Amino acid sequence: MGIVCAVWNHGHPVARDWLLITVSTPPGGNSTLRVYAWRNLRRLGAHYLQQSVCLLPATPKTTRAGTRVVTRLRADGGHAEMLRTRLTDPKQEAAVIDAIQRERTDEYRELVESTRQFHEELQLERRRGRATYTELEESDVDLARYQKWLAAIRARDYFEAPGGQEAAAAVASCEEALAQFESEALSAELDEPTPDSRPGLRAVDGPND
Repeated sequence: MGIVCAVWNHGHPVARDWLLITVSTPPGGNSTLRVYAWRNLRRLGAHYLQQSVCLLPATPKTTRAGTRVVTRLRADGGHAEMLRTRLTDPKQEAAVIDAIQRERTDEYRELVESTRQFHEELQLERRRGRATYTELEESDVDLARYQKWLAAIRARDYFEAPGGQEAAAAVASCEEALAQFESEALSAELDEPTPDSRPGLRAVDGPND
């Protein structure tokens, strides 16, 4: 069983290998096993042709990861196959690549939308006069999440989907905004009066002095 296909690069056919992966678990089987397979294959950027059949560009990384998924399913009583194949119909392959790119573009767009909320939260904290290191640490965690999110999408963006540059710019803008917020937090803390500089009690002469 196999699907055969050919890839085109700047109008010239280029042989490309694909991994065709099928997975299934026994009826009433462990749902954890199904979730394991689905999450790991989606993390790789697998494009599902139907519920239990997906395609991945064949690379050393996807081959190793796909082998681990197949081995785990078989060991736990599931069924899985991974076939290396090529597609011979350029239109068919173009449709697959286009679908994969749309999936990555949607992921990039979701990331960009989320970073807008990051900027809104920083602005809100400024209006509240709360440019403090406590708020900075919370924003730092959010920024790290965006950076990890972007890296994960890029790792499975095999065909340079539209939206990648915009997402990278959005994360970079968060880095710049947080650096500015950090500067403001530092200034706010340095401007706070220290205990020694607070107004002290002054002795007042009594009426008989």
